[in-house]
Amino acid sequence: MTKRKKLDLSITELQNKYKQDFPQLCEIAESCSDEAQFKKHLHTLILTKKQEKNCTFSDEAGTRILLLIQNDNTIVDELSTGQQLNIKTITYLWRFLKGIVEASTLTDLYLDLYYQFKLLFYPELNTPDADMVKRYMNRWPDGSDPVVLRIRNENKRFIIDKLIKKIENRTTSGSKYVFTANMSREEKTSLVERWWQTSRFHLAMAIKSPTELNAFLNNSLSPETIERLTRAKKKKMPFFITPYYLSLLNPGKEGYDDEAIRSYILYSEELIETYGNIRAWEKEDIVVGGEPNAAGWLLPGGHNIHRRYPEVAILIPDSMGRACGGLCASCQRMYDFQSERLNFNFDELKPKETWDKKLRRLMGYFEQDTQLRDILITGGDAFMSQNATLRKILDAVFVMAKRKQKANELRPDGEKYAELQRVRLGSRLLAYLPQRITPELTDILREFKKKASTIGVSQFYIQTHFQSPLEVTPEAKQAIEAILAAGWTITNQLVYTVAASRRGHTARLREVLNSLGVVCYYTFSVKGFLENYAVFTPNSRSLQETYEEKTLGYLTPEQNEELDALIRSDQPTNKLLPLFLKKHKLPFAGTDRNVLNLPAIGKSMTFKLVGITAEGKRILKFDHDGNRKHSPIIDKMGEVYIVENKSIAAYLSKLENMGEKIEEYSSIWHYGEGVTEARFSIYDYPAYDYKLTEKMSNLQLSTDN
Repeated sequence: MTKRKKLDLSITELQNKYKQDFPQLCEIAESCSDEAQFKKHLHTLILTKKQEKNCTFSDEAGTRILLLIQNDNTIVDELSTGQQLNIKTITYLWRFLKGIVEASTLTDLYLDLYYQFKLLFYPELNTPDADMVKRYMNRWPDGSDPVVLRIRNENKRFIIDKLIKKIENRTTSGSKYVFTANMSREEKTSLVERWWQTSRFHLAMAIKSPTELNAFLNNSLSPETIERLTRAKKKKMPFFITPYYLSLLNPGKEGYDDEAIRSYILYSEELIETYGNIRAWEKEDIVVGGEPNAAGWLLPGGHNIHRRYPEVAILIPDSMGRACGGLCASCQRMYDFQSERLNFNFDELKPKETWDKKLRRLMGYFEQDTQLRDILITGGDAFMSQNATLRKILDAVFVMAKRKQKANELRPDGEKYAELQRVRLGSRLLAYLPQRITPELTDILREFKKKASTIGVSQFYIQTHFQSPLEVTPEAKQAIEAILAAGWTITNQLVYTVAASRRGHTARLREVLNSLGVVCYYTFSVKGFLENYAVFTPNSRSLQETYEEKTLGYLTPEQNEELDALIRSDQPTNKLLPLFLKKHKLPFAGTDRNVLNLPAIGKSMTFKLVGITAEGKRILKFDHDGNRKHSPIIDKMGEVYIVENKSIAAYLSKLENMGEKIEEYSSIWHYGEGVTEARFSIYDYPAYDYKLTEKMSNLQLSTDN
C-alpha cells in the first residue's frame, strides 16, 4: 500500500484538525456573523492571552497573527509584478471555519494558518541541536569523495568514448579538434584525454541538444524529460553543457544525489512555458537611453553598465564575457538570454574594433562619477573573455582609476570623488570549467593586482558561484589554489534552490569551501516569477537555515576581527582560514548573508509576514538593508510588498518528493519575520583619508528635477 504524504490533506480533514486542536478558535468563528466581528474577537483573544501570566501562549505567534488581522482586507502594491493585491487572509480563515470554502483557495493556505495557530497555542518547536546539524552536513559528499570520484571517472571514460565518435563523425572543417588518418583507438583516447585538460575543448564540444545530452548520460533521462527539453529547444532556449560539467552528474541510481547540480541543466516545465515572456526581476537592469533606471541612475546607452547602489556598478563587456560555461536554469539574467543579448555564439561575441572606443567611454562613466568606488566585471562570465580581452579590460580599469586619483588632487576636501578601492570579477567557471584557470590567466590577475595596489585599490575579489559540494572537484581545488596564489580573494555566492536548501547542504558547502580558503559571501533566495517556480525556496526556509544551521559557524566580535585581519593579509587564505577554524573549533565561518534581491532597491531579509494568498503563498512586507548605502530613491518608494513564488506546503511537498523527511523541517512555519544580517567586515569599504563629496552624480529621481 502506498504511504500517504503528510501534506496531502483534504479541506474536510483540515477543518476537523482545526476543531480538534483549536476548539476555542472554532467557537469564536461559529459565533461571529461576519469576518469583521471574527477579527475583532480574535484580536481580543490574543491581547487577553498576552496579558495572562503563566500562559503557554506564544507572544511572537500572537504578534504575527495580529499583523495578519491588521492587514486583512487591505490593498497593497506588489513590487515585483506592479499589480495591486487584496489581502484577505483572515477573511478566508473565517469562511473556512464556517464551512464556506471558496473555490479559489487551496489547502496550502489553511495549512499555513493551521501552523500559525499551532505555534500560538502550542509553542514548542522542534529544532536541531549542533550534533544533528553535523549529521545533516555529513549526508552531502564533496567532489573528492572516493565514491563520487569512482562514478565520475566512469562517467568521464564513457563521455570520452562518445566524444571520440562525435569527432569522427564531424562533417564541418576548420576545427582544431580532429584525428589524423590511421590513428588507433588508444591514440585517439590519449589525445582526447589531453584535450580534456583545456577549456576551449569543452566549449567546442559542448552538448547542445536534448538527444545528445541523453546519449552522453547513457540514455538515463526519462521520456518525459526528453519531451520537455525538446520543447525547450524548439522555443530556442539556449542549450549548452560542457563535457566536464556533464561528468559531474550521476546517471545511475546508486552512488550520490546530484539534484543540486542536475536542476541547473534540466529546465523545468514552468521555465519552458514562460520562456519568451520572461521579465526582468531586477527592474534596474532595464536600461533606456537618457532615462533613469528603476533605482534612479542614469547610465550610458546600451546594456554594458548596470547599477543599483551609489558605490558599485556592474560592467558587462562586449566580448565572450557575454557567454557562460553553461546556462543555469535559475539564472537571474535569463531574460537577457531570451533577448539574445547574452548567448553562446562565440564567434559573434569576439570584440569588434569599436569595443576599445566604447570601453574608454564606459570607463569615463566610472571616472566622472562622484560615488563609484567598486567595479564588478561580469556577464555572462568574466572569465569567458579571452586572456587578451580580459587584460585590456583590466588595463582600462587601471588607467581610469589612476586618472580619477590624479583628478582628485585638484579637488578640495569635501568635494573629492570616490576613488577605486575594489575590483571584482564574477565567474562560475571555477565550478563549470576549472580548466579555464591557466597560468596565463593567473599571471594577468597577479600583474593587475600588483600595479592597482599602487594607486589605492586594496580589495581584489573573484566572486564565484559553487552550488553544491559536489562541484568542488580536484580540478576545482586546483583552480582555487591558483587564483589564491595570485593574491586574489575568492568569495562564493549560492543560489538557494530547493535542492540546495535541503538540511545541511548549505552548511556542508560552507565547510568544504572554507577548507580551501574560499570565503562565503551571499546565500540568495531565488529571484523571478513563474519561470523559477520549480526551484524557488520560501524565505522562511532561508531564515530557518540561518538560525538553525549557519549558527554552527557563528563568530564572536573578537573572532570576526581576527578573521578579517587574516583575510586582508598577504598570505593565501587556503592556509590561514583552515587554521583559524581549527583553532576556534568551528566547522565553517558563517560569513555569508542570507538575502533576497528586491527589485530596484537592493538585498534584504528584513520583512514581516502580512498575508497569505488564496494559493497559500506568503505576502511579505520588506524593508531595505540598513547595513549599506542605497540610492535615495528608497525614500520615495514607500512600503515594499513581495508575494513569494511558492507556498510552504508546496515547497515541503517538493522536498518530500526528493526523499526528504519533512518532519525535519517542521519549524519552518515559525519563521514569519526576518532581520538582514550584518555584513562581514571584509565586505566593507576602507575609509578614505580625505572627505568625500556628498553629491551624487548620474542620479535622477524624477523627470522634473
